[in-house]
Amino acid sequence: MKGSLSVPQGAALSIGAVLGTGVITLPSLGVQVAGPASLIAWIALVILSIPLAATFATMGARRPDGRGVSAYVDDAFGSRAAGAVGWCFYFAVPVGAPPASLMAGAYVAEAVGGGRTTAVATGVCLIGGVGLLNAAGLRLSGRVQLALTAVLAGVMSVAVLVAAPHASTALLTPFAPHGIGAIGAAAALLVWGFAGWEAIAPLAGDYRNPSRDLPRATAIAIVVVGVLYLALAAATVLVLGPGAAHTDAPLSALLVAGLGGPARIVTAVIAVMLTFGAMNAYFAGGSRLGAALAADGALPAAFAKGSQAGGIPRRSLALLTGLALASLIANEVLSFDLTQLMLLATGCFTAVYVLGTAAAVRLLPRGGAAWWTALIAFVSVCALLVMNGPHVLWALGAAGASLVYRAIRRETPVTTTLQATDQSCAEEASPAG
Repeated sequence: MKGSLSVPQGAALSIGAVLGTGVITLPSLGVQVAGPASLIAWIALVILSIPLAATFATMGARRPDGRGVSAYVDDAFGSRAAGAVGWCFYFAVPVGAPPASLMAGAYVAEAVGGGRTTAVATGVCLIGGVGLLNAAGLRLSGRVQLALTAVLAGVMSVAVLVAAPHASTALLTPFAPHGIGAIGAAAALLVWGFAGWEAIAPLAGDYRNPSRDLPRATAIAIVVVGVLYLALAAATVLVLGPGAAHTDAPLSALLVAGLGGPARIVTAVIAVMLTFGAMNAYFAGGSRLGAALAADGALPAAFAKGSQAGGIPRRSLALLTGLALASLIANEVLSFDLTQLMLLATGCFTAVYVLGTAAAVRLLPRGGAAWWTALIAFVSVCALLVMNGPHVLWALGAAGASLVYRAIRRETPVTTTLQATDQSCAEEASPAG
């Protein structure tokens, strides 16, 4: 695809990278955290997407590099910081997989019954199934991934349209039942649905004319993603009202409001397919990243097997799968709220954004429009990281652990082997966003 990517194709890939599994549950979680005021958090994140996506588009157009964020972080701050980005991504996967799988499980439980038992069983099957699929060397094609995203966008549109006649502005009151401060907490959680803008940069070299086409494709993606998210969030608040906080399947509830009960089965099937595809992308990219880190001494050498071109990183994959299942079990045994693991994952995504935008601020010509845009994005994502609260310790711990491990091992920088891996991670993944 090098040099052949058109603006519509690039926009579709960028939209696919951002739209993800979070949208099937996030609207109700936003209401749960902040009530109707969660709409402000949605609007704020759509606005934040403009400088954030524009920054990655600018960096990609100026220096097309398949490593994407890690390349800019390496150039700006060195290999240790680039390695920290790798650890943040790798250890976001096992804490992000349980919430993603349980979101799909909620739709299955809504359709067939069984409550929490059905949801957890679905989660175990999804995590185990994705692990086995990748261990066998199989994977869903990019076209299938993109088709699944197109289906999701279609379902979102239909849900909003059929539920719209049932909307009522009276459901906007009380607007902030949990206080204004809850808007920040909701924003930190909703980052899950916006992870994926970093995928713009690695695609730059595939455009026919990166400096012209990349900004256009990015602009289209921002508009489409913003409209879909805001429409769905508004429909959830105006149609479901306070009841949205008590359902784990808002898309299903909206479709049922407009089409009736049979819509539950359809949305359950779509939710499982979408989640499987998104998790497959993250496990495939994450396992290769882990093997690459191990090959360069940033993880124990035992996990490096399969890091070569065409290899299957089964040991790294087994680690990810085992950690994901352990996270799911811990979530059930300790009765964590679904949002807790999501916040751990979004903290990692936000940390990657902080390092990426900081690199842009350092590398772009100071004082120019692009530099100011990057600075705005950097300040905004730093604020999001703070709003993540104590959950940011997972991201900081992963970054810190990478530095400690490198200091102990005294090995060579990790960025060389990460080139192909980071590109595949960015292009394939976004179950959050």
